[in-house]
Amino acid sequence: MLKTGSLILSAIFLANAVALADDDASSVYRKDVETWRAARLERLKSPYGWPSLVGLEWLKEGANTVGSAKDNAVVMAKAPPHLGTITLHDGKASIVLDANANATIDGEKKTSATLADDSQPKPTMVGFDTVKFYFVIRGDKFGLRIKDSEAATRKQVVEHGIENFDFDPGWRVEAKWEAYAPAHEVEGVNIIGQSEKYVIPGAATFTHGGKTYRVEPMLENPGDEELFLVFADRTSGKETYGAARFLYAAMPKDGKIVLDFNKAYNPPCAFTPYATCPLPTPQNRLDARVTAGEKKWRYGREE
Repeated sequence: MLKTGSLILSAIFLANAVALADDDASSVYRKDVETWRAARLERLKSPYGWPSLVGLEWLKEGANTVGSAKDNAVVMAKAPPHLGTITLHDGKASIVLDANANATIDGEKKTSATLADDSQPKPTMVGFDTVKFYFVIRGDKFGLRIKDSEAATRKQVVEHGIENFDFDPGWRVEAKWEAYAPAHEVEGVNIIGQSEKYVIPGAATFTHGGKTYRVEPMLENPGDEELFLVFADRTSGKETYGAARFLYAAMPKDGKIVLDFNKAYNPPCAFTPYATCPLPTPQNRLDARVTAGEKKWRYGREE
C-alpha cells in the first residue's frame, strides 16, 4: 500500500509540475504577443508612421516643379509656394530646392541631391514644416510619398489606438513546410491595380478546427530572414480590414514553420488611401474565420 500511495503521489506531483510548466510557457507567450503589439502601436503612433501618410504624387519624365502654388506640377499643402524642382530621367530622380525654400534634405540645409528611393535602407527625406516626402518606385511608375506628423489619421491612432482580437494561443500554428525547388514566381496585384511578381519559396500547410489550410508566404527581398504572408479570410471586410492582413514568420526549420496569427496586422492601406499594398493571391484567401490579430480600424478608410 505504501508503494502504491507513493506512486500515486509521484504521478500527482508530475502532473502538477507539467501543468505549472504549461502555465509558465503560456504566460511567457502571452507576454511576447503583448510586447509585440505594444511595439507595433508605438510604430504607428510615431511622427512619420503609416498613419501620417497624406499623399502619393506621380512624377512625369523630365522636370516636375513642386510647391503649394497652383502652377506647380506637384502641388503640396504646407510647402513653400515654390519648393523646388524634381527631375526624373530614366528612373532616377534628383531635386534642386528653391533658394528661398525653408526646407531640408536628410535633415540638413542642402540645396540639391540625388534621391535614393524607398527600396534603399535610407531613402532621401525632403522636409519642411511638419511634412516629409521621399521618392518611390512602383513598377513603371515613379512618385513622391508624402507624410505629415500632424495628419488627422495619426492623431486618431494616438488618441484611440487599435483593436485586437483576444489573445488565442490556438492561433499560433505549426505548419508543415513544403519547399519549392526552384522557388515559384507568381504574378499578383497591388491595391492600386498594378501587377507585381512575388517570389514564393514554398507552401505552409496547417490544421485548425479540424480543417486543413494551405498558404504560400512570399520572400520580399533576396536575403530576407523572414517570410511575408498576405492573407484574407472570412472576417475580412467585417471584423477585419477587407483587402488583407499581413503576417511575418521566421524561416522554416526542420520542415516546419510557425504562423502566429496573434501577430497578424493591418496593412498601411487600412489607414490611408495613399499606400500601395499587395493583395492576397487566390491561394492565400482562407475559407476560415481567423479570429486573431488586429481587427478593422474603426476610423479607417473604406475598402
